[in-house]
Amino acid sequence: MSDVYAKPTTDAEPADPAALAEYTTLRLGGPAARCVAATSADEIVHRVREAHRRDEPVLVLAGGSNVVVGDAGFPGTVVLIRSRGFAVVAEDADTVTVRVEAGEPWDDLVAATVGNGWSGLECLSGIPGSAGATPIQNVGAYGQEVAERITGVQVYDRAEDRLTTVVAADCGFAYRGSIFKYSDRWVVLSVDFRLDRSPVSGPVRYAELARSLGVEVGDRVPLAAARDMVLTLRAGKGMVLDPADPDTWSVGSFFTNPVLDRAAYDLLRERAADIGEPPSWPCPGDLVKVSAAWLIDKAGFAKGHPGPGGTAISGKHTLALTNHSGTARTADLIALAREIRDGVHTRFAVPLHPEPVLINCTL
Repeated sequence: MSDVYAKPTTDAEPADPAALAEYTTLRLGGPAARCVAATSADEIVHRVREAHRRDEPVLVLAGGSNVVVGDAGFPGTVVLIRSRGFAVVAEDADTVTVRVEAGEPWDDLVAATVGNGWSGLECLSGIPGSAGATPIQNVGAYGQEVAERITGVQVYDRAEDRLTTVVAADCGFAYRGSIFKYSDRWVVLSVDFRLDRSPVSGPVRYAELARSLGVEVGDRVPLAAARDMVLTLRAGKGMVLDPADPDTWSVGSFFTNPVLDRAAYDLLRERAADIGEPPSWPCPGDLVKVSAAWLIDKAGFAKGHPGPGGTAISGKHTLALTNHSGTARTADLIALAREIRDGVHTRFAVPLHPEPVLINCTL
């Protein structure tokens, strides 16, 4: 249990005021009063405590892939999470548990687990951001969610000024949510994932992925094959970051798929009777999840739909709102998001909710 997969840290961001657009995948966000980088769990805690002693607001920012920062920036200290590496902390004949530093780039971790023959994260390939952000959002894609693999999250509890571990059962995992998402009480320092020792994937659950792999839903495939196909599918939707492709300058999916009660779903079907059956999936409690991408498209917002200031819906996926010009403001992106949200509600009476965390801006 002593294997350590640490990496040297090469990031050298200045501890000076900086435009947060430099640290977000949207390339949007005004200045911070102060930016400091933290390269270890101890340093993260120290930086947060230091800001608290100065009575400054604190924003913890890692990969910047699921955050929208307002044009006014952030009037306090931004702690840039730059810790790296992971270590095996438990193992048996069938499983291995790895503890991953919060700043470890997520796709680097997934690539390493696939390379080591550890199954459980392969369908989450290509998702931008850091490992520490995944429990906050309960990141999921192509039939997998991190909640299925997380056993515990090591955190700094700001309210009680102590380090603790939040076990999976207490994380409040839900669809694209957790206890960490809407509270700044906890700072994620590292995350434990229990993975299977297996050269093949878990059962393929997502129909599009199964079709693309040429298998049936429920079949298993080699880990590398699953990863490669997920990367291909994500790239085709503009969901793999590419500095040369403005269609990827986004936070990925801007809206979550709405989860409706039976009455709201029946109303949606009534309003959509002239255009076809909305794609949907049953959820516990007689709830129904419906496709936000379908709602957006059918409400008249097609791929490439332009917004103010050089923003646009991605030309590859209707759920991605992009800073396509590279010169837009956050206010422009929010205006585009409002136009889409209001248009969907007018057409289908279904509310859309943002998936990213909004900092110093509102929808």
